[in-house]
Amino acid sequence: TLFVSIAAGTTIAAFEATLGTRTPIVRTMPNTPAMVGRGITAITGNAHATPAHLALARELMAAVGQVVVLEGEHQIDAVTAVSGSGPAYVFHLIEAMAAAGVAQGLSPEVSMQLARATVCGAGELAHRSPESAEQLRINVTSPGGTTAAALQVLMEPQTGFPALLQRAVKAAADRGRELGK
Repeated sequence: TLFVSIAAGTTIAAFEATLGTRTPIVRTMPNTPAMVGRGITAITGNAHATPAHLALARELMAAVGQVVVLEGEHQIDAVTAVSGSGPAYVFHLIEAMAAAGVAQGLSPEVSMQLARATVCGAGELAHRSPESAEQLRINVTSPGGTTAAALQVLMEPQTGFPALLQRAVKAAADRGRELGK
């Protein structure tokens, strides 16, 4: 019998200790957008999970969004850090954008509406567009314009968004490795 796990932080070895080492096990890491059919799930199996088992798990998880197959369980902490925890990063971005709008004189309600709609719209555009995220960013950025001024701050190598996300994702992956021990 195939065992498919959605339990965060529980390793395949932990399930094998309970279910037996010969049990086919597929470990999955879905994320909360699965609640609206827009999730993404990473899957990986143990040595006894056949291609047919992985296909079945993939089909099951595809009911709530996209599915990617990992090289192995060693990648699950990175997946957890990027897409498992990622929705919280986006929600925090919405909070921060709305607070920044309030600081610039907008009402909290209007600022939150603008921030939510902007993130949702940009996400949908990124989802539907054949262009890369980099190209979509370039498309919005007029040289010397307002977006360029903001991106100069956000893209600063030491203190900007890329450096901050590198540290945040590493912290989440490190914590995932700790919890899996």
